[in-house]
Amino acid sequence: MSNQPQPQERDIKNARELAGESAIKSGADLEPMANTEETAQEAAKAADRKGKRLTRGQLIRRRFFRATTSKIGVFGFLVIVLIALVGPYLVPWDYQEVTGNFLQGPSAEHWFGTTQGGRDVFALTIEGLRKSLVIGIAVAGIQVVVAAIVGASAAYFGGFFEKAALWVIDLLLVIPSFLIIAVISQKFGGNQSSTFVFILLLAAFGWMLTARVVRSMTLSVKNLEYVTAARYMSVPPRVIITKHIIPNVASYLIIDAALGFVNAVMSETVLSYFGFGVQPPETSLGVLIAEGQGMATTSPWIFLAPATILTLTLIFVNFIGDGLRDAIDPSSKSGGQA
Repeated sequence: MSNQPQPQERDIKNARELAGESAIKSGADLEPMANTEETAQEAAKAADRKGKRLTRGQLIRRRFFRATTSKIGVFGFLVIVLIALVGPYLVPWDYQEVTGNFLQGPSAEHWFGTTQGGRDVFALTIEGLRKSLVIGIAVAGIQVVVAAIVGASAAYFGGFFEKAALWVIDLLLVIPSFLIIAVISQKFGGNQSSTFVFILLLAAFGWMLTARVVRSMTLSVKNLEYVTAARYMSVPPRVIITKHIIPNVASYLIIDAALGFVNAVMSETVLSYFGFGVQPPETSLGVLIAEGQGMATTSPWIFLAPATILTLTLIFVNFIGDGLRDAIDPSSKSGGQA
């Protein structure tokens, strides 16, 4: 009788050996498989974090603050506004008060010196800055609102309304606005309503070009699907214009508001310099520059204080406007990648 195992026994033995090897191999692979699964989950979470979509506002804000000039502009303008707000509480003098020190240079008592009339130059500069900021912000805001409404409405309604709006815009563009503002502002003298009238006059002759641009942008927006759907759903035109059309051109309006502030302050300064803007006893940076330019060589502190504040204010706002333009414009490379 042979000691060799029978064929059936050999098959059973081989099957058992194969099963044992498979069990050992599968057991050895359990840990790598678990590690692979954990790695995949971590990679998925990382991809979700990396692929998280930013809103348009977050994207614009990130691109805006990536530029150094934008940071300088925001910080500098906030400092200017802070000085305008707290400045009157830093000195004991009112801007119309006669201190008794006439044409005195900068000192511990009078930081920016005094005028030939004995008034404190620092108090005058702060009051002039406050008035110029109010005029610039108010004029820029009114211009943007009027231009957005008129431009968007003209393109949305079309027909006779669009022709009438364009006719008014073209008419105001050819009218000599400088002369009209000069004549009307002179009639109000230096009373409290002169600044309010001056703001309305500057705003009335500064919105036309913006309205034309808004009209052109609205022509491409009003035929989009969501505007057409809103029209078929009987949404009122004022709602479509204010909630669907104007927000889509808001990027341009924001930039225009920043530049409109600069133009308004410059217009106020030029008109006040020639005596057609803010009228005494009210004051502004333009009035102070006009009063101090005659003594710029003999008593430079009277001229340099308002001129320096005006220059810095315009530089900071221009930095903000340039930063907004680069951040909002997707084709611009200045804002970097978000």
